[in-house]
Amino acid sequence: MLIGIVGKPNCGKSTFFKASTLANVEIANYPFATIKPNKGIGFLRVECADKFFNTTCNPRTGYCIDHKRFVPVDLIDVAGLVPGAHEGKGMGLEFLNDLNQADALIHVIDVSGSTNEKGEPVSIGEYDPAEDIKFLETELDFWYLSILKKSWEKFSRSVSQTNQDIVKSLHKQFSGLGSDEDMIKAILKQLGLVEKKLSSWSDEELLAFASKLRKKTKPILIAANKADVKGALANYERLKKEFPNYIIIPCSAESELALKEASKHKLINYVPGDDGFELIGNLNEKQQSALKFIDENVLKKLGGSGVQQTIDSAVTKLLKYIHIFPGGVSKLEDKDGNRLPDCFLLKENSTALDFAYKVHTDLGDNFIRAVDVKIKRTVGKDHLLKAGDVIEIIADK
Repeated sequence: MLIGIVGKPNCGKSTFFKASTLANVEIANYPFATIKPNKGIGFLRVECADKFFNTTCNPRTGYCIDHKRFVPVDLIDVAGLVPGAHEGKGMGLEFLNDLNQADALIHVIDVSGSTNEKGEPVSIGEYDPAEDIKFLETELDFWYLSILKKSWEKFSRSVSQTNQDIVKSLHKQFSGLGSDEDMIKAILKQLGLVEKKLSSWSDEELLAFASKLRKKTKPILIAANKADVKGALANYERLKKEFPNYIIIPCSAESELALKEASKHKLINYVPGDDGFELIGNLNEKQQSALKFIDENVLKKLGGSGVQQTIDSAVTKLLKYIHIFPGGVSKLEDKDGNRLPDCFLLKENSTALDFAYKVHTDLGDNFIRAVDVKIKRTVGKDHLLKAGDVIEIIADK
């Protein structure tokens, strides 16, 4: 799974990325501080199964604090996008192509309205952040259209002349964008293009197809950043009404980064996603004042900084993944004695057999049955899993 962090310059996008990963990236108050994409590891926060068993886990990857498991998720931060990016403005095409492999996008916007469409600072509230949401949709749609058009004339003529299956042909041609046949079939049906020859599609129909395909293969969540700035929450409430189909989460990436750094230097105890922290170190007056501001104006008002909540929502609500632990009824440890060392992410409606294949191909090929370890009940290969399950796979040796 790869989640792209996108947005116009100077909206706090790289701060959001750094706050999520603590990666060493450049953060500056001017457009195009980021040129090459930054890659790092963020984390999905879930309830750890160790609490159910009244024990402590030993994660192989990620970490666990107070029964809160943090499961690694790949993130990529691309350079800021500006209007006309799909035409190459601001190195836009290069930046867009960096997102090819992303499964979903977190669109970081300046919800305070203090950054214009070019990423230049303006007075608070002077710019309408709704324009950023519309702008990104347009840029991504035309980016997809440009990909489709590269070989469309030759491809569509060939399919039409040889009476190839349209669904299979479209999927094969554009599978690199993350499509599947069911998705292609549904889009064609929605647009009334099931029976129409590809070579006779109009430009409007091709754009409509590109837009639908983009929405399916690059779903977007909005991170309403700088929500701690005066007037920003009013904008956030307005955006929720104006864009009801989006998940929009208010956040303060700058606050999350400060909390992470303070925790790293053992000044506070802070669990990402919590709505508070504990002071444990010797802080000077400036540090105390900054943390007090964050506590009162961010954590208490938003219920957290919003950064962890954004990543969690991108994985579980936007992409609809659930977390599953491998384990045994009689033994939760692996061969090295690590307790509940692994936590896998699978799509909603995954079965016990899907999980077996996720753990290891041999377990799937030789599957006999599975056991729901929490309730000690045997289940079959078609048993639907739910978030937080601990599953033991019984396979033929």
